[in-house]
Amino acid sequence: MNLLFKRSILVSLIGFVILGFFTITITQRTESDNHTKTYNIDATHSAVIFRAKHVRVSYNYGRFNDFSGSISMDETDVSKSSIELEVKAASVDTANSKRDQHLRSPDFFNAKQFPVITFKSTKVSSKPGQENMLEVTGDFYLHGVKKSITADVEITGEGKSRKGEAMIGFETTFTIKRSEYGMKFELNGISDEIRITVSVEAINN
Repeated sequence: MNLLFKRSILVSLIGFVILGFFTITITQRTESDNHTKTYNIDATHSAVIFRAKHVRVSYNYGRFNDFSGSISMDETDVSKSSIELEVKAASVDTANSKRDQHLRSPDFFNAKQFPVITFKSTKVSSKPGQENMLEVTGDFYLHGVKKSITADVEITGEGKSRKGEAMIGFETTFTIKRSEYGMKFELNGISDEIRITVSVEAINN
C-alpha cells in the first residue's frame, strides 16, 4: 500500500507539472495575441492617388474610389505586423469620364480581365533613428503581374473614434514603372514612372 501511495503522489505531481506547463504556455500565447491589433481601413477618410506626366510637360492626377484593406500592428514586435490592400481597378477616377473609360480598357488597366490591384506585405520593420517610420516590403499585383516592392511608411497618428475605438493613420508614397507590369501604351506621351500615394485611416473595430 505504501508503494502504491507513493506512486499515486508521483503521478499527481507529474500531472500538476504538465498542467502548469500548458497553462503557462496558453497564458503566454494569449498575452502575445493581445499585443496585436487589427485595424480596418476606413475608405471614407482614406485615399489612393496616382500621378503621371503628360507629354513631358505637366503632371496629371487620378484616384481610385473603391478600395479596402486591413493592418495588423504588433505593439511589442513590429516585425509581426502586416498590411493588406485591395483596390478595384474599375474605380479609377481622373475627373474625365472619357479618359477614365480609356484607362479601364486593355490599353491600360484592363479592368475586366484584371479587376483588382493588391498589395500584401511580406516584411515590416522599423527604420532606425526615424520615429514613426516603417519600412514595408510586399507583393504588389497590378495588371496580372506581381512584383516585390519596398516603401517607407509613415505612422501619421493614433487616437480614438467617437465610439472609443482605436484608430491609426498611415501614409506612403512610392514609384513604379508601368511598363514592368505590361502597361506599355503610349510610353512617349504618358510617363512610364507612376507615383502612387496611399493615405489611410484605419479603425480597430
